Amino acid sequence: MNGEFLRDIQSIAETMDGYQKAARKTAIYPTPVVYPALGLAGETGEVCEKIKKRIRDADGDFNDPEFKKNIQKELGDVLWYIANLSADLDIKLSTIAETNLVKLYDRADRGKIGGSGNNR
Repeated sequence: MNGEFLRDIQSIAETMDGYQKAARKTAIYPTPVVYPALGLAGETGEVCEKIKKRIRDADGDFNDPEFKKNIQKELGDVLWYIANLSADLDIKLSTIAETNLVKLYDRADRGKIGGSGNNR
């Protein structure tokens, strides 16, 4: 990994951990892990549903400002659930992001960004 990539990771980490900390202040639910996991599944379904309807009703035009406003709200809910689920599991959001980016950059460097499977 080059120096620019590592600087980007550090910058992302600060922002993501700050978001996670702020999201925790609004995390009021009865069952850690289970509640945010189920919420994540539900909100992800809502994102998919909005995209499906956009394909059906607007020929897949995703540039409409109203659509973008609505999908942004749903994606924000997905982010909130990811932040709180990972916090319940004592995993920093920055660690998830860094691990994911390192994996993807490694795959890209090896020409393995396409395909399927975790260990490409």
